Amino acid sequence: MTGARVRAPELRGRQGWLNTGGRDLSLAGLRGKVVLLDFWTFCCVNCLHVLDELRPLEHTYSDVLVIIGVHSPKFVHEADHAAVVAAVERYGVDHPVLDDPDLETWSQYAVRAWPTLALIDPEGYVVAQLSGEGHAHALDRMVAELVAEHESKGTLHRGSGPYVPPEPTPGPLSFPGKAVVLGDGTLLVSDTAHHSLVRLAADGETVLNRIGDGQRGLRDGDAATARFSEPNGLLVLPAEVAGRAGYDVVVADTVNHALRGLDTRTWTVRTVAGTGAQWMQGEPASGAARTIALSSPWDLAWYADGVVVAMAGVHRLDRFDVDTGSIAPYAGTTREGLVDGELDRAWFAQTSGLATSADGTTLWLVDSETSALRRIRNGVVTTEVGTGLFDFGLRDGPSDQALLQHPLGLAELPDGSIAVADTYNGAVRRFDPVTREVTTLATDLAEPSDVVVVADDVRGFVLVVVESAAHRLVRSPIPEAALKVGGAAYRTRRAPTALAPGAVELEVVFEPPPGEKLDERYGPSTHLVVSSTPTELLVEGAGGGPELRRTLVLAGDVAEGVLHVSVRAASCDDPDAPGAAEFPACHVHQQDWGVPVTVTPDGVARLALLLAGLDDVAV
Repeated sequence: MTGARVRAPELRGRQGWLNTGGRDLSLAGLRGKVVLLDFWTFCCVNCLHVLDELRPLEHTYSDVLVIIGVHSPKFVHEADHAAVVAAVERYGVDHPVLDDPDLETWSQYAVRAWPTLALIDPEGYVVAQLSGEGHAHALDRMVAELVAEHESKGTLHRGSGPYVPPEPTPGPLSFPGKAVVLGDGTLLVSDTAHHSLVRLAADGETVLNRIGDGQRGLRDGDAATARFSEPNGLLVLPAEVAGRAGYDVVVADTVNHALRGLDTRTWTVRTVAGTGAQWMQGEPASGAARTIALSSPWDLAWYADGVVVAMAGVHRLDRFDVDTGSIAPYAGTTREGLVDGELDRAWFAQTSGLATSADGTTLWLVDSETSALRRIRNGVVTTEVGTGLFDFGLRDGPSDQALLQHPLGLAELPDGSIAVADTYNGAVRRFDPVTREVTTLATDLAEPSDVVVVADDVRGFVLVVVESAAHRLVRSPIPEAALKVGGAAYRTRRAPTALAPGAVELEVVFEPPPGEKLDERYGPSTHLVVSSTPTELLVEGAGGGPELRRTLVLAGDVAEGVLHVSVRAASCDDPDAPGAAEFPACHVHQQDWGVPVTVTPDGVARLALLLAGLDDVAV
């Protein structure tokens, strides 16, 4: 342990507690337990990764460890208590959650990024703070040490924790994600929270059959035995490709970090890409698809004679070649942001929806974290709607002024315009690439996550909307004239950091977890990359290098912007440490920060970001 004795600030949140049976919790009331605070927000795919990393810890230390999720919203919609309740059910959060819409507890713990973890000992002191993903192994060791230390001191209390599971929502669908039309006119839906697929009749309501046994897992087999874990995107392959492949639907099995092939003649499932493990920086990204780890594949499209995969977990698009069974990066750098340009230079931000134009020349996509509609054509990425990581809202008008809020799905309409499932606005929006106008087609929807155009005998075509938080599909007409609505614009609730112009010292704090040391066998064990939006903000200090300290020079004539900081650190089990494992393992810790900043003479000249350790915890 670090030896720091910082009293953990008490937990406060205006909206109160979930998963406690109506009880309010306090750190004082949890004395005797090891407490792990998970600062998360449900839009953040990295936060969802951490939820899965924590599941084994919850099971292993169920009588001594209390995990508490502190929900700290980025988007306006995420400050809605009902939306948080739905998200806790959607993602199977099996521990108490504090709904903190005003970021009170976030501020008390000096949190700067989602996700962040704070470990508190049974006497109520913060002993570690960790940012980003990949810390499960370190937490396991630290919790085990705390348990041994405090059991010997008599300050550890074993027994059940305060978690009370909520009542599940009844019904055939639970937070459906995406839908496609099969050749017979029926609809195949990813029943995300039921960990399965469902085939519905053309009415969108009648269940015809279910694929998957409903339990979270990664298992191939027939419809009754196959298992998925929060599947999302679905793609019907071209007939000639399906004939060669032996399956006709590809499934983005998101939390399994895998692509699955579904044969709708036999309703059997096979894994066609992914290892079941999450891809981490530094691992191979190209090769035989079954040997390459993926990271939260969210949606799929047939484009450039292959399956393009929205790899939301690493802000990249990959391409899966069905015929060769290989996969490789297609576009993006894995850095999160809104940067246009050639495929290998563009930045994406949690791409969650894909759609190919009818003529096959254009790939449309929505980046949920930048609330942006973008497209790829002739090998170039352009942004049609959206301005950056921290700007969003509900506003119609010219595309350079219009705003979306965390969209997850889209479809091309018969006239070539684009319908967008504007998820956190509860709306369906329309972008006309000819007039470059954004209008609103439907409102008052419960987190629509996808839209599908289907044939209709009366109207010619209608839009089927996957209304995820209402657990259903609804039909919506495609009007001649789009509905106009009043507008609103928002900025993220996260306060910017005030920095002084000129030299600013950047430090990323990383202390190897107890029992580990830096892995420098093959060169530097750390790597830091810094850039900015706009690029003019950063006069000096951009680029990559091994040192975690760097002097940045900020322009004095740029009032505000975003610093993008990406860091990776490798550590290995120390064979000389007490209780060392017989077979030492190595681990990767990584995090991306998008730090909104204002440049002012009253600002500070130091920016400290915490990857692992203790630094600047507020009390």
